[in-house]
Amino acid sequence: MPATRLLRPLQTATRRFSSTATSSLPSSVRLVEVSARDGLQALKNPILTTSQKLEYLNKLTASGLTHIEAGSFVNPKTIPQMANSGSLMGNLPAGPLWSFLTPNQRGLDAFLAHNPDLTTTEIAVFVSATEEFSMRNLGRPRDKAMADFGEVVRKARETDVKVRGYVSMVIACPFSGPTDPKEVGDAVEKLLGMGCYEVSLGDTNGFGTPKTVRALLHHLVKERGVSVDKLAGHFHDTYGMAVANVQAAAEEGVAVFDGSVGGLGGCPFAGPGAAGNVATEELVWLFEKQGVKTGVNIEKLIEAGRFMSGLLQRQGESKVARALMGKRTVTQEEPKAKL
Repeated sequence: MPATRLLRPLQTATRRFSSTATSSLPSSVRLVEVSARDGLQALKNPILTTSQKLEYLNKLTASGLTHIEAGSFVNPKTIPQMANSGSLMGNLPAGPLWSFLTPNQRGLDAFLAHNPDLTTTEIAVFVSATEEFSMRNLGRPRDKAMADFGEVVRKARETDVKVRGYVSMVIACPFSGPTDPKEVGDAVEKLLGMGCYEVSLGDTNGFGTPKTVRALLHHLVKERGVSVDKLAGHFHDTYGMAVANVQAAAEEGVAVFDGSVGGLGGCPFAGPGAAGNVATEELVWLFEKQGVKTGVNIEKLIEAGRFMSGLLQRQGESKVARALMGKRTVTQEEPKAKL
């Protein structure tokens, strides 16, 4: 039998599979860059200066990113990397929406004291889906933390500050095991009810799989009626599942994803072995190769990652960045090899 006749059914099946696999993806996604906050918060050294952070934020802006976490107003003794967050205000480059974490009323007051441009800045608040992680991360019961954040959000909205919400441990908790989707749903609905315009679902210890991610989104969207437009995905890569989980969430209609250049990050309270966030480079590659627009220039993004790696004196964790940098190095060396 001719080879072309053997290949024809395979080609037809491939075309059918490709159409089915990508038909449910959004046409574009918004990437929220978290490396300057969530990425740095777990690192004790070296402490980056304000000028170093600003240079990095300028490089991120040059890549086309439109939503960037710049810092957090937390106790500097607890998270020393965030001590100069206030000095960033007023010097941020034009273009992106800049987000700052404010874990309590004191943090909101510190944010407002720096006279932020409310058209280009927002705050973020976070709660835990599990009681155990709330006690270890926030030092208070889950219901008490939710009530406290409710007051922070209320006062923020009174001053026209936009608020983004986070829920951590949405798949499983290292201290209590698998998380009941109903607990996640309760937290999401409360944050949206307070006035958060969007809630990011955090697989904080990277325990999720496409199956558990789809099950959670089915519960939130199909069973509870939460609008998928109000949800974002925040996946850590502890078990190498982050990209697969992003794909699953995107196929379920989620169109906003948090990422960290170079895979930088990791919650300091998530337990032993918890790895960093999914690398933003991987997200850009994943989506652009499937025809989903990100608006991000991957070469400039990789350059930002190289700059940060130099500051921290550590290699980034992005496989895409390594592959593209290796390819570029080989191309540059080819003429020499021919000599």
